[in-house]
Amino acid sequence: MRINKFLLFVFIISILSVINGSGQKMNVHLKLDGEWKYKFDDQKVGIEQKWFEKDKVTPDGVISVPGFFEDQTGKHFDGWIWYFKEFDFEYDIKDGNLSIFFEAIDDDAMVWLNNQFVGQHQGYSESFYFDIKDKIKKGKNFLAVLVSDFGGPGGIYKSVFLKSYKTEQELFATEFSKKEARQSLNWVKTGIIYEIFPRSYTREGNFKALTKKLPQIEELGATILWLMPIHPIGEIKRKGTLGSPYSVKDYYEINPEYGTKENFRNFVKEAHRLGFKVIIDEVLNHCAWDNELVQKHPEWFTKDKDGNLISPNPDWTDVVDFNYDNKELRKYMIEMLKYWVKEFDIDGFRFDVSELVPLDFWEKARTELEKIKPQFWLSEGTLPEHHLKAFDMTYSWNIYDLFKPILDGKRSPQTVLNSIKLESFTFPKNSLRMRFNENHDKVRATEIFGYDGSFITAAIVFSINGVPLVHAGQEVGEKVFSSLFEKTEIKWPENLNSNEHFLFFKNLIELRKKYLDLYRGKIDAINFDEKVLAFTNTFNGKGIAAFFNFDQNQKVIDLNFIDELKNFEINLKPIIGRKFNIDEERMGRPADKIYNVDPFGFVIFEVKQK
Repeated sequence: MRINKFLLFVFIISILSVINGSGQKMNVHLKLDGEWKYKFDDQKVGIEQKWFEKDKVTPDGVISVPGFFEDQTGKHFDGWIWYFKEFDFEYDIKDGNLSIFFEAIDDDAMVWLNNQFVGQHQGYSESFYFDIKDKIKKGKNFLAVLVSDFGGPGGIYKSVFLKSYKTEQELFATEFSKKEARQSLNWVKTGIIYEIFPRSYTREGNFKALTKKLPQIEELGATILWLMPIHPIGEIKRKGTLGSPYSVKDYYEINPEYGTKENFRNFVKEAHRLGFKVIIDEVLNHCAWDNELVQKHPEWFTKDKDGNLISPNPDWTDVVDFNYDNKELRKYMIEMLKYWVKEFDIDGFRFDVSELVPLDFWEKARTELEKIKPQFWLSEGTLPEHHLKAFDMTYSWNIYDLFKPILDGKRSPQTVLNSIKLESFTFPKNSLRMRFNENHDKVRATEIFGYDGSFITAAIVFSINGVPLVHAGQEVGEKVFSSLFEKTEIKWPENLNSNEHFLFFKNLIELRKKYLDLYRGKIDAINFDEKVLAFTNTFNGKGIAAFFNFDQNQKVIDLNFIDELKNFEINLKPIIGRKFNIDEERMGRPADKIYNVDPFGFVIFEVKQK
């Protein structure tokens, strides 16, 4: 009997060991934050010289993750910087998957583990991962990350983890995905945002000239006018000849380049008369060095250990950083925002670098501003929590950052749909994302994506859920990047209606106005071809079916044989498309619904559930 009890005891211990062991195998969650080593790669020779191999190169020093490298090294640098981390791994991964998960890197990244290439990611601010189950080993591991920084602060500025997982949802799920986003106004949800830099919009570069251009924007069909900052620009430490509009000298005044307050008031009135909504760009994270607040309230600003006021990072030398620990600063900013709504009847704001300002400030400010009138607030950020109370919309960099690698054949077009799916794991329900293929921070779409690429990416922006943005000038195929620091001018064609881009964007906007529910539509993949992005976007059984050909060869779309469309009635006359033709020879037969789509062409149909 004693032997039996002993055997039973051994058996129970064995079971517990298995359970504990399996738990160890399946529940890896290791944070790799803390000290890393780094090395600047000014000449971009690290890949060729295999710096990703342990002891291949002598690091420049130690750096802390998360964090921007400019803040820690004091070096203003755009280019390549390597991060190195040696870590111990004692788990036995036999079942499931193991990821290295980056919450965010600025800007692009390439990753190696134990001398093996793991993967490449393009684009900043969004989380991403690579599976490393077949590359990690028990004991010591060597991780190398090459960060490519293109401007502004850069580096591994959020946490890095090793995580076991069964599904992507496990990796990306946040506490916010179970909550509801704030309810936005209908004109926000169904809107077409149009970004304007007043300096570059006309030769005169002022509000009077811009007001005269409003009928042109009305013809295009945009509904929400976003004006980049309209305040006077700082002169101390100014960048370029005219300076950046994001270096604000006086929050209560109008940039004299643009005219007077009365000119601005007239612009808003005329815009409202024509049916537009108007939002203005505000920069609450920092201001110009010669803003009077610097002298009057030095306690409102961030200081170094020696008590000197500092910029937000070494690249933004023309501005000084606010410290939101100060309650009086918060009051000032809220009152300033109220002023522009009360005095000029604007309809909301776009807030620059909103992630760098505390969330509790934004939520308090929104509550106060809503007492005046309902508004639209756009966050230049990607934080899910911004959707809960403070903001209506965040930037969809996740989609933009996929376009170039897809066009170059380095990523599958299907990653667009996967990225949209991941949003549902991360963001509050019914969150609005601003979709775009161009904005003032990036090179013009016609330049970075090419002529055909500028069309196909814009069509995707208008076909998926979310709210589309048009950056002034892209609707006529403008190629010149609008410098923030110098005078540039959009080259408007004499006859807009002979411009392919303009007619195309008019049609895209008409598409959104006809199908108002696309912003909240359900995106379902159509399993057609690996090189073709195909999906339906429907709400209550109505919407569109879209096909985008990213192959170098023509694709034949036969609507007879697409299972995902069997339960839909399809209007065989495409709503919009480019570089496609109807197969006339076979279309004569009633059963055939065949379309030939050329490389980088696309076609969009109206569908209705049977």
